[in-house]
Amino acid sequence: MPFDPDVEIFEPNQRAIIAWNGNEQILLLSTDIYASESTMVLEVLPLPSEPKVKKGAYETFLKVTNIINTKILTAYAKRGEEGAEHLRTPGGVVTWHEQIGAHDISVIQLVESETFMTWVKDYLDSLGVEREIVSDTMAALIQEYITDGFIWFVFDVITLGDVTVSNEPIQYWFASDSLFYPLRITSTSKGRTSIQLIILTPQLLSNFPALPMERIELKHMPVTITNVELREIDEDMYTLLQAHSKMKLRIWNIEGELKSFDQDLIAH
Repeated sequence: MPFDPDVEIFEPNQRAIIAWNGNEQILLLSTDIYASESTMVLEVLPLPSEPKVKKGAYETFLKVTNIINTKILTAYAKRGEEGAEHLRTPGGVVTWHEQIGAHDISVIQLVESETFMTWVKDYLDSLGVEREIVSDTMAALIQEYITDGFIWFVFDVITLGDVTVSNEPIQYWFASDSLFYPLRITSTSKGRTSIQLIILTPQLLSNFPALPMERIELKHMPVTITNVELREIDEDMYTLLQAHSKMKLRIWNIEGELKSFDQDLIAH
């Protein structure tokens, strides 16, 4: 959401590594983004539980891509995923706020749904956001997430120009009973996007209750990775999945007009 309502925002690429152990998820997220002209932007990320937030590393993307490329030459795995075919309180509360590079990030917990959006606008005003930047469309999307039971939201203020930049990766670690990647929240941006998700789970996934699996392209046969190899890639992901000696690693690609995403990616 641009601070200047006359500016258009484009998000041509999204890339993420998602590690999920059945109960908790690490989401390492980076996006390519630009605006029709210079502006500050508010990005909103709904999450199923309160996250621990920290700066991530591009090196993690390089390491995990390298191990996929190395293993894919010899890995034997079936094509596709298994089953692929077939009191009046304030509206919210800030539980964490920090500047990470160009990101001014706040983790916000919903307290009262009826007053939440008013509270959010007041909070943004306290950060110096003087314009009314939360559009009616975005407010309606946030309300959809609230109706679906989401109570945690990440608000990220960054400054953009008319040249595409890659945001430095931010890591979110949170509890989730399903693998989750938010897509509906991006539908207010313009143009097409290509979303590359590197997925790491103990087993292949078969149930996709929201976004149709037909919209997910499996880029290669899944490969097997050991927890020893994972530790060389990322210590936090190793900690998350250390109970498993072997895991499945693969790349999913999702493409389309941003406005076409009316469902999130949920899998288990």
